[in-house]
Amino acid sequence: MGLVEDKVALVTGASSGIGRASARLFAREGAKVVVADIDVDGGRDTVEMIHADGGTAIFVKCDVRNDDELESALNVALANYGQLDCAHNNAGVESHLARTIDVTDDEWDRLFDLNLKGVWRCMKHEIPPMVAHGGGAIVNTSSISGLVGSRGLGPYSASKFGVNGLTKASALDYASKNIRINSVCPGVVQTPLLDRLIDAEPRFRETLLAETPLGRIARPEEIAEAVVWLCSDRASFITGHNLVVDGGFTAK
Repeated sequence: MGLVEDKVALVTGASSGIGRASARLFAREGAKVVVADIDVDGGRDTVEMIHADGGTAIFVKCDVRNDDELESALNVALANYGQLDCAHNNAGVESHLARTIDVTDDEWDRLFDLNLKGVWRCMKHEIPPMVAHGGGAIVNTSSISGLVGSRGLGPYSASKFGVNGLTKASALDYASKNIRINSVCPGVVQTPLLDRLIDAEPRFRETLLAETPLGRIARPEEIAEAVVWLCSDRASFITGHNLVVDGGFTAK
C-alpha cells in the first residue's frame, strides 16, 4: 500500500519543478492526481509522465489568480474521482532582485497576488469538499525566505512569511473538521525558478551553495517526499507546522 493509497490529490503549479515531482510522487504512492497549472503543455507532460509510471492523473488548466478556474479544477476532481483528500498548493513565482525601495507597486502586487493570495484562494475552494468528505490534508509551498530575510527579495520573502502565517491560522480554523494544514519551506532546489534567478545574477548560485551546509542543491523530488508524507496518515498528528527542507540553511 502506498502512503496515499486511494486518495485524491490536487497539485497546483504541477507543470515543472517541485509541483511536477509532487504530482508524480502522489501518483506513485497510490493517489489519483489532478494536475493543475496555467502551463498547458507542461501540465499535460506531467500527466503523461504519471501515466507512463502506471499512475492515474488528469490535467486541468488553472490560474490560481482566477476563482472560476479554481472552481473548475475542484469540479474536475469531484466529477472524475468523487472527492478531494489532499492538496499541494505549490503555484508561485519568483521575485526580481531589487532592494526594498526599488520595488515597484506592480511587482509587489504580482508576487502577493500569486504567492500569498493564490494560496488563500486555493484553500477557499479545497476546504469545503474536504469538510464534506470528513477531513483532508493541505500542504502550502512556502520557502526558507518565509523564515529568514533574503537580501534583494523583499516582496518575495514577505509573501512567503505570509504563507507560513496563513498556514498556521488556517490549521487552527479547521482542526476540528479533521483537516490538517501545513507548509513546506524548501531551501535551494533545482527548478526553473532557480534557473531564472541564476540567469539574472550568475553569482547567486555560488552564494547559495556556500550558505547551505550540505553543500548542494536539492532535487525537486526531495521536497515532494516531504509534501506527500505530510499528506499521509504517517503525519496524522501534525498540523500548523512549517516543515523546513533546506539542507541546514536556516540552522545557522
